[in-house]
Amino acid sequence: MGKELFEAFAVARQVFEEADDALGFSISRLCFDGPVEDLQLTENTQPAILTVSVAAFRAMTEAGISAPAFVAGHSLGEYSALVAAGALKLSDAVRTVRARGRYMQEAVPVGTGAMAAVIGGDLSDIQKVCEEASGHLFGGQVCSVANINSPNQVVIAGNTVAVDRAVELLNGIVKRVIKLKVSAPFHCALMKPAQDRLAPDLERLVFKEPAMQVVTNVDASATSAPDGLRDALVRQVSAPVRWLESMQFLVQEGVDTFVEAGPGKVLTGLMRQINRDVKTLNVEDAASLEATHAALAARD
Repeated sequence: MGKELFEAFAVARQVFEEADDALGFSISRLCFDGPVEDLQLTENTQPAILTVSVAAFRAMTEAGISAPAFVAGHSLGEYSALVAAGALKLSDAVRTVRARGRYMQEAVPVGTGAMAAVIGGDLSDIQKVCEEASGHLFGGQVCSVANINSPNQVVIAGNTVAVDRAVELLNGIVKRVIKLKVSAPFHCALMKPAQDRLAPDLERLVFKEPAMQVVTNVDASATSAPDGLRDALVRQVSAPVRWLESMQFLVQEGVDTFVEAGPGKVLTGLMRQINRDVKTLNVEDAASLEATHAALAARD
């Protein structure tokens, strides 16, 4: 992951070296060589994805691709967006997301939390099922919408027992429900302890005014206020990721081309479900960067 960027672009190498120095160990070696079991630990996954995403963005800039009008990132990706926009230093961001991953993992004992992807179905129906599932046991359990990713995909999260109950109830009213292999139930009330631990870390960081507006997960609207950006990162730990609304907001603002910077093309796939009238591109290696550069040049 990211090795081709490292080898092809000096600015990407600088990103990996800065992240290694900030963390005190070689996240770059973990990205390139694994072992995958270590890379999949959320306290390693989060700084790894952040590093590769920033490397891809800076390689785009070095290649002559002009700065975007807006930036946005899904969950962890919001940190990548803030670094890309110049609101956060890379070194501060990688250290913070490593701690964020650890706080999230430690917030809920392993096995007691779960997440499930819901394909198809109406959002209000899914929310009602979550309410029913979370109240069916004495004392109540947590089960709520964690990600609103597209018109066809919602992710729910909470206590394992409640999520399993919701999966049973949803099976009759949606197209498909898939339990996810995750280390913790992200973006739900069970993450409040992680949010409380992360808040002081974020308070200590310097947030600058970004070079372009940032669309935040929790509000699905754009801001360039440093304190607002910090507050959004705190709130997003236990709040739903409003990705569908965020992308719809950008389309309403006149954005017609979206470039996904970082490993994989998950967000590109979601955008095809959200709006097929906009152009979607991605940059994760030298070949995709060249293709994106050519496509943008042809558009201009």
